[in-house]
Amino acid sequence: MPVNLPIPVSSALAAVPGVRIGTAQAGVRKVGRTDLCVILLDEGAHVAGVFTQNRFCAAPVQVCRDHLAAGKGIRAIVVNTGNANAGTGAEGMANAKRTCEALSARLGVASEQVLPFSTGVIMEQLPVQKIIDRLGDAIDGAHPDRWFDAAQAIMTTDTQPKAASRTVRLGDREVVVTGISKGAGMIRPNMATMLGFVATNACIAPAVLNALVRSLADQSFNRITIDGDTSTNDSFVLVATNQAGNPVVDSETSAEAVVLRQALVEVAQELAHAIVRDGEGATKFITIRVEGGRNTEECRQVAYAIAHSPLVKTAFFASDPNLGRILAAVGYAGIADLDQTQIELHLDDVHVVTAGGRNPQYREEDGQRVMKQSEITIRVGLGRGQAVDTVWTCDLSHDYVTINADYRS
Repeated sequence: MPVNLPIPVSSALAAVPGVRIGTAQAGVRKVGRTDLCVILLDEGAHVAGVFTQNRFCAAPVQVCRDHLAAGKGIRAIVVNTGNANAGTGAEGMANAKRTCEALSARLGVASEQVLPFSTGVIMEQLPVQKIIDRLGDAIDGAHPDRWFDAAQAIMTTDTQPKAASRTVRLGDREVVVTGISKGAGMIRPNMATMLGFVATNACIAPAVLNALVRSLADQSFNRITIDGDTSTNDSFVLVATNQAGNPVVDSETSAEAVVLRQALVEVAQELAHAIVRDGEGATKFITIRVEGGRNTEECRQVAYAIAHSPLVKTAFFASDPNLGRILAAVGYAGIADLDQTQIELHLDDVHVVTAGGRNPQYREEDGQRVMKQSEITIRVGLGRGQAVDTVWTCDLSHDYVTINADYRS
């Protein structure tokens, strides 16, 4: 069961003017499962994306980068689950392009105006004809109010769909932000998340949109980890349909940009947190806040050392306050001149370590009380400066091993 993660309510997901969504059952890996999604964009939409930094990136990631660089204006997104089309060589590239060509032919647009996305098993060839044969069904059923259906269609080992929505005003215009994401394992994003799509009807200049997508990723999806594995297919896409009628947001610092950014950050962080809460086998949602660094990079470095430690994660699963494991992770995080006598450690409201040693007031039962909670905050003070950064993660349970051992079964 996900950690305190309610299932999205379809009616609460606001339609984004200029976006229509359709889904279909293509049987990519399992018969009878909705595993194909198309997102259709009206002409005039601007699209920006960030993608995995894994050098063994999937064919659709490579095609997406090329199509965005072509600058022809994206008119459609197509997503399949069940097969990642990664590690598939020249045939995989050809299949990703065939998907784009088939969808573009049905829509009457150029193939470079289609972005393909795949997620699922790596190193198996994409059954592309199954996808092509069901594109018509997805297009015919496309409607602005199908965000919840899309969230379901892009799931793999997720136990429930992930979606979020906000509505704000820019001047006298109503602006909608709605997004979906998927991911539960192989999550240690590096520029993106497993798959994430966020759309708004706001009018945004392309240069600002490109900056926003990177900033949003850095504040949300680039701050989560489940198992430390960066996927071959990580992708995060931001769409602006430019239909709200607001004055074009052409500066990142304008009053309108600040309001819009806040709504976008809230949606992106909610989607990122949902991935961690639905982490494979997760029973705890853990916030790791590192304070007092010389810069945010070293704060994040320490936070990820803690978040990736199997010993730390299994201790949290067992509700065992074996908190010396956290100190060990801080010590090996790679800060050569770290002064251990400056380290402070809090577990929620419990002051565990002071001046690099066990706090004389710390009691084991207080640590255990916090460890039994489903949501926990680890706060580490480095005593080196003013920088702060935060990472979100989960525990590591028996079920994580079982899910991944049986993944291809």
